[in-house]
Amino acid sequence: MKIMKRGKEAKILVGIDEVGRGSLAGPVTVAAVAIPEKLNLTRSDLVRLRDSKKLSPKQREQWFQYIRSHNRIFYALASVSSAGVDKLNVSQAANLAASRAFFKLMTSQVVHLKKKRLKIFLDAGLSLPADIPSRTFIKGDERFNCVKLASIIAKVSRDRLMAGKFHKKFPQYGFVHHKGYGTKEHFLAIKKHGSSPIHRLTFIKKYNNINLKRKA
Repeated sequence: MKIMKRGKEAKILVGIDEVGRGSLAGPVTVAAVAIPEKLNLTRSDLVRLRDSKKLSPKQREQWFQYIRSHNRIFYALASVSSAGVDKLNVSQAANLAASRAFFKLMTSQVVHLKKKRLKIFLDAGLSLPADIPSRTFIKGDERFNCVKLASIIAKVSRDRLMAGKFHKKFPQYGFVHHKGYGTKEHFLAIKKHGSSPIHRLTFIKKYNNINLKRKA
């Protein structure tokens, strides 16, 4: 069991980032990561830590495995489904997932954090409830290591879901290739097969000749 030490002056950085905001299918997924303020993340065996979008799939996987095995890095994930995105809109869905991930991290049985010791950073477009002191930064996933880590965790976790479970269940859409985003291959598949239960109807309704009825 991993326990985070509580030194008097120790500060804990919490980074929160999302993935899947612009996808036509699948959930919007948020990761919340907690690390000690002075944690050294320079690794000779890994490429320099960067925002997940600036890493290759292989590099993201390598960092993901490192994060999972590190005894001073803690994280939690939360998602809102495509139906939830349609109901709430994607911004509200992302913020709901952010709140869920944050509180899941705070209440984890393997890490107990005091809010007064936290510095919470969110990438642009995300927010927590007003009573949680936090700051949102444009390109936060390029500025803060804790947010970079969150971006990697969210990206790898969601990609695995889309390329694994959802691709196996709906192979006709090619999720293994585009992870639900709006590629030419994906648009053609939607036009041919109609929408699936994991498509966001509010995102694809503007395209003609697409069956917008959710299939069981």
